Amino acid sequence: MIQFAQQKESENSRYRQGYGEPRSTEARGKMPQSSVVSPRSSAVRHPALSIALLTGGGDKPYALGLTAALTSQGIFVDFIGSDDLSVPDVLNNPRVNFLNLRGNQRHDASPFSKVRRVLKYYIQLISYAATAQPKLFHLLWNNKFELFDRTLLMLYYRMLGKKITLTVHNVNASKRDLNDSFLNRLSLRIQYNLCHHIFVHTERMKRELVSDFRILESKVSIVPFGINNTVPNTTLSVAEAKRQLGISGGDKTLLFFGNIAPYKGLEYLVSAFSALLAKDRSYRLIIVGRPKGSEEYWKQIQKDITRRGIRARVIERIEYIPDELTELYFKAADVLILPYVHVFQSGVLFLGYSFGLPAIAADVGNLKEEIIEGGTGFVFKPEDSSDLASKTDKYFKSELFHDLETRRSEIKEYANEWYSWDKVVKVTRAVYSNLLGN
Repeated sequence: MIQFAQQKESENSRYRQGYGEPRSTEARGKMPQSSVVSPRSSAVRHPALSIALLTGGGDKPYALGLTAALTSQGIFVDFIGSDDLSVPDVLNNPRVNFLNLRGNQRHDASPFSKVRRVLKYYIQLISYAATAQPKLFHLLWNNKFELFDRTLLMLYYRMLGKKITLTVHNVNASKRDLNDSFLNRLSLRIQYNLCHHIFVHTERMKRELVSDFRILESKVSIVPFGINNTVPNTTLSVAEAKRQLGISGGDKTLLFFGNIAPYKGLEYLVSAFSALLAKDRSYRLIIVGRPKGSEEYWKQIQKDITRRGIRARVIERIEYIPDELTELYFKAADVLILPYVHVFQSGVLFLGYSFGLPAIAADVGNLKEEIIEGGTGFVFKPEDSSDLASKTDKYFKSELFHDLETRRSEIKEYANEWYSWDKVVKVTRAVYSNLLGN
């Protein structure tokens, strides 16, 4: 058995700073889009244990995982969601008051429909806030018009006397995406200062909030990025997943999964894959996701794949992948590749862990601290395709790969322990109680 816990403890102490104690090893029907539940129709609340969770309508794994953890601790939740989040786990939870304010969020809707639904959402959100029973609003994501959300909407919540907590998944996403501006930084600073408390996932994120946005350290808590437990994991076998994608049993299969954007560094993976393929034709690459923010970036990647003559060994699924199809790709792959150029932490890494899939990741953000070298994966130098190729070759020669079926269960066990929602809610509930005076 891999000694994950001991290795993790020696490599990573940041959660002691976020929790005030070391991580322990303790145990742990689709609603119609027009339906909106009135806050007054919900079950009787205990005032001290009632919060509103403003999800932004997306990030299903995080929203559902946090909600389940909060309600398991007796906290009542007004869940501000969308059609995508209208799932039995939420609708059938007696401690959840589901309000489908976002409705349908289809990307192929007409521009007029998109404008109409966004305006309708803001009207409903503003109306809800004025009469909402919970005294604490927890924001998971902002909405469509971020400048409005960060400034006027935050001021409105404060004017109503609400306590506001915010989960920050990216301290400054525009800086990561290379389109930062003075107005972006100013609006972020306003939002961060208007919050009563902020949750981040790493010590590095906390330091950036303190240094770049002048946020008091006492106002920031570190919580793990909760493990993704919403994606179905059926009895589909690895062999059957490979067969469905046309991958032979002897192929060495790499997986890139998620949004396709410049900060993801896909070009370095393509270059490394080409070098590996020149020496060993058994390599396969699966690219799954959709372009985000830059169609031109993906076009350049495609040109590079064609120019290198490797297209026959690449499987592409360039679109949004629903939850029920996700396991196909993670089970067909032998390793997950995270060639990121800039990122704090990756939800894709933890999604891979939930399937017991090892990862090879660039040494950016906190990824190095989330990978046990030789136990859950390997780390390579960022923006270095040669080192990525070398670490990939090392992985396929390692005991980790050759004993993968056994290691998969160990990785899942490790992830469920170290990134459990119990750890997230322990810190979160303490913050709620402090803000509400309990």
